Amino acid sequence: MTSFVTIPTKRASQIRNVRQGSIIDLDIDMFLKISNYEDTVRQLDIYYGIVKRQLLRYQSCITGLFPQVSNDKVVGSVRESIYCAAAVWSLYQAYRRIDDDRGKSYELGQSAVKCMRGILECWVKQSPRIELFKRNQCNRFALHCKFHLDTGDEIFKDADYNHLQIDIVSLYLIFLVQMISSGLQIIYTQDEVAFIQNLVYYVERAYRTPDYGMWERGSRYNDGTPEIHASSIGIAKSALEAINGCNLFGEKGASWSVIYVDIDAHNRNRSIFETMLPRESSSKSVDTALLPTISFPAFATHEEVLYNETKANIIRRLKGNYGFKRFGRDGYKTVIESKDRRYYKSGEIKEFDNIECEWPLFYIFMIIDGVFKTLPEQVEEYQKLLKERMYKDINGDPVIPMYYYVPEDRLELERNDPGSTYRVPSAEGRGQKSSTDTEPGPMYLWNQAMFIIAQLLTAGLLHINELDPIRRYLPSYNRPRKAGRYSAFQGTHTDLVVQIVLIAESMRLQAMMATYGIQTQTPHEVEPVQILSSTQLVKVYEKLGVNNKLNLQGRPARPIGSLGTSKVYRVCGMTVLCYPLIFEVSDFYLYRDMALLIDDIKTELQFVGKYWRLSGRPTICLLIREEHMRDPQFKEMLDLFAMLKKGYCNKTKVRIGRLQNLISSSCIEHLDFINTVETDLELTQFKQLKHDYIGYQSLTDVPKALTYSENIKDYSYYMNEPLYNILNEIRNNKSLYTLCQLYGILLKREGINYEINGMTVGDQLRSLYQQAGCLRYWMVVRYCSSLLNHTVDSISPFITGVLVKGKQITVGVIGQEETVFDKPMTPVEIQSVMYSTIQPHNVVQAVLQQEVLLYCGRLIGTNPEMFKGILKIRIGWVLEAIKLYLQMFVKNPKPIENYSPFEIRQFLIKVLTVKDWANNEKITVLGRRKIEGCLCRVPAHFYNHVWEVLMRCPDGICVNGRELPQQPTLSNMTRSELTFALFVESLLHHIQLPEYRQIIVELLTIVSTILLRNPELSFQKQLNLNKLVEDSFLMYCKDNNVEKTVDQSLFFSAHYSITTGYLARAVVNNMLTGGCFATINDINDAIETRETCKIT
Repeated sequence: MTSFVTIPTKRASQIRNVRQGSIIDLDIDMFLKISNYEDTVRQLDIYYGIVKRQLLRYQSCITGLFPQVSNDKVVGSVRESIYCAAAVWSLYQAYRRIDDDRGKSYELGQSAVKCMRGILECWVKQSPRIELFKRNQCNRFALHCKFHLDTGDEIFKDADYNHLQIDIVSLYLIFLVQMISSGLQIIYTQDEVAFIQNLVYYVERAYRTPDYGMWERGSRYNDGTPEIHASSIGIAKSALEAINGCNLFGEKGASWSVIYVDIDAHNRNRSIFETMLPRESSSKSVDTALLPTISFPAFATHEEVLYNETKANIIRRLKGNYGFKRFGRDGYKTVIESKDRRYYKSGEIKEFDNIECEWPLFYIFMIIDGVFKTLPEQVEEYQKLLKERMYKDINGDPVIPMYYYVPEDRLELERNDPGSTYRVPSAEGRGQKSSTDTEPGPMYLWNQAMFIIAQLLTAGLLHINELDPIRRYLPSYNRPRKAGRYSAFQGTHTDLVVQIVLIAESMRLQAMMATYGIQTQTPHEVEPVQILSSTQLVKVYEKLGVNNKLNLQGRPARPIGSLGTSKVYRVCGMTVLCYPLIFEVSDFYLYRDMALLIDDIKTELQFVGKYWRLSGRPTICLLIREEHMRDPQFKEMLDLFAMLKKGYCNKTKVRIGRLQNLISSSCIEHLDFINTVETDLELTQFKQLKHDYIGYQSLTDVPKALTYSENIKDYSYYMNEPLYNILNEIRNNKSLYTLCQLYGILLKREGINYEINGMTVGDQLRSLYQQAGCLRYWMVVRYCSSLLNHTVDSISPFITGVLVKGKQITVGVIGQEETVFDKPMTPVEIQSVMYSTIQPHNVVQAVLQQEVLLYCGRLIGTNPEMFKGILKIRIGWVLEAIKLYLQMFVKNPKPIENYSPFEIRQFLIKVLTVKDWANNEKITVLGRRKIEGCLCRVPAHFYNHVWEVLMRCPDGICVNGRELPQQPTLSNMTRSELTFALFVESLLHHIQLPEYRQIIVELLTIVSTILLRNPELSFQKQLNLNKLVEDSFLMYCKDNNVEKTVDQSLFFSAHYSITTGYLARAVVNNMLTGGCFATINDINDAIETRETCKIT
């Protein structure tokens, strides 16, 4: 297979015996052996000429930036500049094999360096933005993506351009590491090292930062709304992997020029990215932006199934005869796109259906992908396609149009028969306008840069290991081991062993544990190793990236996650081991529940074992405190340790040992940057408790926490009582629940600093909180926690984890206003929502809903199938489902808020898995309908079925007085769109009775099935779902000789087969009595994939 660069006629005579392009990944030694030196030099010189004429000619001699289009003399584009620098650098890499390159290699290398440093200098000027962005990830504080070409000044204000594009900063970091690894010197000073470390912080939270994506427009509606983009998260994940442990000064670097990455931030980006694939975002189910993400240059996933599924999805849905569409209904550069408006009108994207522009750029990405994946057929296929779309400029050099568009007179033809008409190339990349031109026409530099890289690869002039020196294209376990002592993503592809160190808080506790055969160490015994909490480690990391000249404050005070606390650290000559977050004594009450802690330890071990990707083994420190020993469930904790001694925990291999024996095989992170800090670092170590009396011999000797119970009485009526009555009741009443209610009334009326009995209301509540916590009196614990405005630790990542599964969350008390979480939120925003939306209506639910939200976030990560069919997780209704479950299956149930956190989690799992146990535990049909209705769970493809029903209802669908109109719904939305599904879900949500809601779901499924089997039918009138249910109920009453009542629960209690029959009869009767008419519409378009009908 020959490469196909077009050689100018006047130089054609110089070229003889052009080498065959190599696709096979040859042995590197053989590959580097140059068999035909002169021929290689000639070919490289041709590409050198093309690079000079097509790229370097347009590089700013002041900033080193490149424009997006060659004739733009004002705007320098960071994205295009990075790709142009990469192309120049790739030719530099190819020239390095040549003994005498006559200075070309040096010139090319320095041109790439100039560009990378130019981008760096533009961003350094904006360093105050980075500090603001670390606190609040929004467009207002984003680094700019466009600068003045020659001055490097800001050129577009934040309000005029969508600068928040996380993938650009990530892309810069990837190529920075690649170029430094090849030997180029790009970073010069310690100030620049600190700045790059802060760029790492900038991209770390890509997983929860809605941005505007690769196409600078956010959601596909182009209405100024940013979204979570899989491409941004994937490239950020790759950047974090690439730069971790990288010495920015190259081989000449010292310990203070090394970059550190939060392994937990990397893991969150990885898991959320892989969860989103093959989707790009909530509004874009497919996007070519994922091509450079899963392949060159990011190589963000090495999961073959995900890679193949995503790539096949892009090819199937976006490939055209002239290039790839960027995404469905993309109006950019189409002839009907308004030039006067920045944003589209509502529903306008429908106009762009099937007439989107096609971009040849992605043919080039497919060629490069084929080389890396060793797919010669793919390379050949896309080389042929690209060759048909190329032009020549006045020098005879190949140029590629930026895009191909459908001309105005062909729009309808293309809409009706996609791919049937010809397309016109854009002015950019069309070559000569006429034979008399002396200047080349405008070129799209991203195309030309990628073309040069592809040509060097396919012509055999550049090896993939030279284009990717850090071997991003290989899985981490196949990459060459990094030199140096810093952690690297090079986990071995074998069964991992998780190391466990058991630390007892006191010698007394250690002695008692020994009687049960469990060997522990005290903090004194592990010396000189220090035991620290993860919050102390956060203090250390806050010094990383600090730079007073640039006013950079270092790492934000983000918690260290499970993977970060599984490393052993070297800090200022000390060896440090951190215990995980689950052992932190926090404000929030969950840490007090021993059963929950046991469950969390198992989850922690499983999580670390599954997602550890660093060289060396993870080492987890399990703390055993004396207060654990007094817990009634401490016996279960001992059982857990006994299980760990056997070497396994839920299929995860574990090894318990003495810390001194485990350190040699641990992953050790050297925090050398701390030596350069002039300020003293005060770290609080985990203290060992000392007792005169050594010990309890067994658990029977240990005094247990008392069980506490009291009569529960509502004191809300005291809100209107005089102050002296409230104070008098507080003095005379010892009931904890009464006291917390009365203090709550005082808090609301007099404020948190009002003094009573020598203490403020706030202090009284904190004291009561501690007392109730020791007694495990959960109702009072939660009540006080809510009054003190506590927030669950690290809840933000779990909310994001739910959102990227294509689901939303709402919080609020049933019957009151709800707040929707449809985008990632900061802990402060979450706290504000919880206490403004919930607490005024129900004090306890302000914390109980946080608790359930946390459990849902954890469960959806480990057991996503539990949430199948639930689009919006409405926490208030989830609690209602749990209450219903308790009423059905627990004799004399307590108030829900008085169950322990562990019990609440178990009840949550029960209601989410009702279909798994419904038959065994003999739940009634009505009971199951109520629980499923509370969750608003629907069958597979339900929203697709509703779409098809709506297509046959010209006057729309109506339920409970709310309408789902046919237009503009069908015009503004598409079948598989999340927006449509959410619209239908909100319609169902307004049905107050959960069992009635479930019947409506069943009814819509039946209507869809009838219409599918009778494609000629449509509804003549508005489809009134309430009327159909009413008719079904009347028929049921008549057939069963039951007197008709307002209460329809008898019908809702009937078996599914019975209700299905009556609902189907009601639909058919409606049709026969003039409710529908025959139609000969072609609905082939309407029916895609659907599951086999399960209705009998």
